[in-house]
Amino acid sequence: MFKSMINVYSEVEKLEKVLLHRPGEEIENLTPEYLKILLFDDIPYLSRAVEEHDKFAKALKENGIEVLYLEDLSAESIENENIKEKFINDVMEESYIKDDILKEKTIRYLEYMTPKQIILKIMAGIRYKEIGICEEYKDYPFIMHPMPNLYFTRDPFACIGSGVTINSMKTKTRKRETIFAKYIFSYHPILGGQNIPRWYNREDEYCIEGGDELILSEDVLAIGHSQRSDKEAILTIAKNIFEKGEKFKTILIFEIPKRRAFMHLDTVFTMVDYDKFVLHPNIEESIKVNTITYDYKNKQLIIKEDMDSIRKILSKHLKKDIKLIRCGGGDKVVASREQWNDGSNTLAIAPGKVITYERNYITNEILYKNNISVIPIPSSELSRGRGGPRCMSMPLRRKL
Repeated sequence: MFKSMINVYSEVEKLEKVLLHRPGEEIENLTPEYLKILLFDDIPYLSRAVEEHDKFAKALKENGIEVLYLEDLSAESIENENIKEKFINDVMEESYIKDDILKEKTIRYLEYMTPKQIILKIMAGIRYKEIGICEEYKDYPFIMHPMPNLYFTRDPFACIGSGVTINSMKTKTRKRETIFAKYIFSYHPILGGQNIPRWYNREDEYCIEGGDELILSEDVLAIGHSQRSDKEAILTIAKNIFEKGEKFKTILIFEIPKRRAFMHLDTVFTMVDYDKFVLHPNIEESIKVNTITYDYKNKQLIIKEDMDSIRKILSKHLKKDIKLIRCGGGDKVVASREQWNDGSNTLAIAPGKVITYERNYITNEILYKNNISVIPIPSSELSRGRGGPRCMSMPLRRKL
């Protein structure tokens, strides 16, 4: 299945392998009173969401891309009984279950399941009634929170060059999501044995999420300092990448507004071709960029503010004339509406070829007029989670 290590040196080169998570029971475990805590604005209809997600996977496969699933890799990583026991104990510790009797009952409930059943159940969440405890007088029916954000596989870990960042998520709700990456890269029969470099670890102090990590070329990374990613984490990643001899020479820090509507860099800015980007026009003037390079002699980062426009900054670092394609064509109402439904969150599967949500038809038409081949997918339910095709995918390998 995996012939070689992680290889992602571009946002747009031919996609070869990608990681998805098919929405599951965790979506059914959303309730109105806990939507805010679980970072949702609405409850998707699971059956339709799965249909839409399967069409997404089909579009990828029809374009020669190998689709792997988080739930499968995670289950394969805990086949060994000792590792399975360790995984369950780690999950219990991170689920903040303090009562020893409750913890013991939950462990017993899980330990006789198959590895795949364990993974899916932990993703879905565990209710009191499942371990024989009456829920009548419980304010909240779950012992263990569901993980409804998991179908956005971009965020818990990110492949950069030949390595990965196993991310420290900003919200308590999403912290546990990265445990699957920890076990995959430690114990998976193939990935776990490849000694893949880790540019960041989930135990590190500051927060970073994959939606803020973009690979613009073999030489240039862009990382968003956003609502969900701390500048200190970006600096740690930069230091690790430079000191461990990865190819990248420059890291651009994009300062974006710290608001839910712009939660990650890729919700307002994605690459669609070597020389083209789609951008939410409402933030074009507010984005600030700092450039990080490395002084190898003195072993220190060099950080400078770049005062040019986004287009000029990108043109300078990518050494080509860059074109910005504005979401919604720059129309204030259209841009706001389509941005809310992730009009700027495109997934490039090859240079000039992207997957988008079909509901953003005006932005899609503008992309088409700019010689971008668009594969639109249905998203009436998937979009309720506030993430687009890039959010729902984690490239493991792109062709150089």
